[in-house]
Amino acid sequence: MAPPAAIVGIGQTRFAKHLGISEAQVAAEAIHAALADAGLAPRDVDGLCLFDIESNTVGDVAAMLGLGDVRFFSTHSHGGGSYCAVVRSAATALAAGHASVVVAFRARNRGRRSSFGKGYTEGGRPWEKIAPRIAGFYQWQVPFGLVSPVQEMALIARRHMLDHGTTEDHLGEVAVAMRHHATRNPNALMREPMTLADHRASRFVAEPLRLLDCCLETDGGCAIVLASRERARDTARRPVWILGSAQTNGPAHHHPHDWFAYERRRWVTEAAARLWGEAGVRPSDVDAAMFYDHFTPMVLLALEDWGFCGHGESGGFVAGGGIRWPDGRLPVNTHGGQLSEAFIHGFNNWTEAVRQLRGTSTAQVPDAELVLVAAASSDPYGAVLLAR
Repeated sequence: MAPPAAIVGIGQTRFAKHLGISEAQVAAEAIHAALADAGLAPRDVDGLCLFDIESNTVGDVAAMLGLGDVRFFSTHSHGGGSYCAVVRSAATALAAGHASVVVAFRARNRGRRSSFGKGYTEGGRPWEKIAPRIAGFYQWQVPFGLVSPVQEMALIARRHMLDHGTTEDHLGEVAVAMRHHATRNPNALMREPMTLADHRASRFVAEPLRLLDCCLETDGGCAIVLASRERARDTARRPVWILGSAQTNGPAHHHPHDWFAYERRRWVTEAAARLWGEAGVRPSDVDAAMFYDHFTPMVLLALEDWGFCGHGESGGFVAGGGIRWPDGRLPVNTHGGQLSEAFIHGFNNWTEAVRQLRGTSTAQVPDAELVLVAAASSDPYGAVLLAR
């Protein structure tokens, strides 16, 4: 029997440093494109899932696009740790019969030149407006100078280096692989070839992380259309099935500053075990992976967390092209990822995963049947396994 939900449509806008349109327009373009890809109309949509870190709301989007009776909707907090939760929520609603066609999307219009106001979602980066918001979990790190994600990730990367001998070239190999894939992708923002020497020559942002270890700041949007098993069979595209999913926050706080103190990775590893058990497959069965790569170390952690190698072994895994298409052991982010295609909070990973399973990627893995999409393990964590 086929799984209870599938992705039946994908859509995206142009990616740019400055699109010059509102975040609502970004969302509309991406959703319209995804519905057209699925052969569906806005009135067919009865579910909507999105992040709570953008200015669009369920009500605004439903009214703007003329959606049908939206009888299921959800919003999700956090960023890179939640982009799988958004889709998992949609799939769960479909499986339960709460909706038949659900749109999930992310629209970003966050560049300084695009929109910038006092509000948390009015452009720029949240930590730039942190002064009146030092409350909640921020109160435990901002007064000590740990303000931005790159600083948090630098601490994790340094600890990985000390514990496991991971090198800057291992981080660089991740950046080089993503750029290698992006050179084939006409939608990618960064298409100039990159070498390890280029990585070594880039400036430090927060040691040991350099500029080329960091993702791109991008305007743009991506949307996917999910449908129930029954509805999926009547859409324009061959369904890409949701074979399994997992989500966790563990019992701890969620930011990287307590990532080691609370053995966060143990809970992530347990989530991984649940995913593989639910899907009935092993990591070695996976043909390609789309990992959240806001910074290069996250790809190393994902390889370990999802069982593609042991803890501490990811440096050796990526060395010499282990995640590069076409000859690597596991091609990762074959569109160029957040590091070289665009930073859409991981949602462009969904569109690429579907392209791989349709056989239309610009770095196509031959006969790809299983693709893992995994979120950042620095936040509440999740992953979804897709199958053609």
